[in-house]
Amino acid sequence: MKDLFIKRFEYYKSLGDKTFEQITEEQMFWQYNAESNSIAVIVKHLAGNMLSRWTNFLTEDGEKSWRHRDEEFVGTFKTKQEVTDFWEKGWKCFFDALNQINDENLYSSVYIRGEAHPLIDAVLRQMAHYPYHIGQIVYIAKMLTDGHWDSLSIARNRSQEFNDEMSKKNPEERNNPNSSPVCFQNGPEVRDEYN
Repeated sequence: MKDLFIKRFEYYKSLGDKTFEQITEEQMFWQYNAESNSIAVIVKHLAGNMLSRWTNFLTEDGEKSWRHRDEEFVGTFKTKQEVTDFWEKGWKCFFDALNQINDENLYSSVYIRGEAHPLIDAVLRQMAHYPYHIGQIVYIAKMLTDGHWDSLSIARNRSQEFNDEMSKKNPEERNNPNSSPVCFQNGPEVRDEYN
């Protein structure tokens, strides 16, 4: 189960990583209006959440006293490098935590704001939360690159071409549930273990 979680979150992280490669420093900090979040602010919130939720997650509440969630929505970073460094710090904390999951603690409870959650549920909450914000990041970046966007999935108006390529694969590859580039980053070892 742990490997399945890690593989899926690696995929979502890669979407953010590939997005950052396509945008300029100025685009990292662009806001539609004063009520909107820039990509930098979304990253600040995501990584702040990761650091709070997953630091000592088996023994401490996931809402740390040192976390100030409202401040995560205030732009304080000055450079794109600061943003990506914080992004990496958050993901490192999260992946380190996921690597601590084992058969003994998989069904234990963890706490978020004093409320007990089965560990699996706590991970699944993030499976909804992190891709939600990563989708925002990708959407903003795609608009800002204005036609110079390299698709992170099946390119627009290229579905048939993608399907044709998939059909050319030998039957063993086609029956592999991980043969699509958008599914587990082509990692058959995870799906086989999960089955």
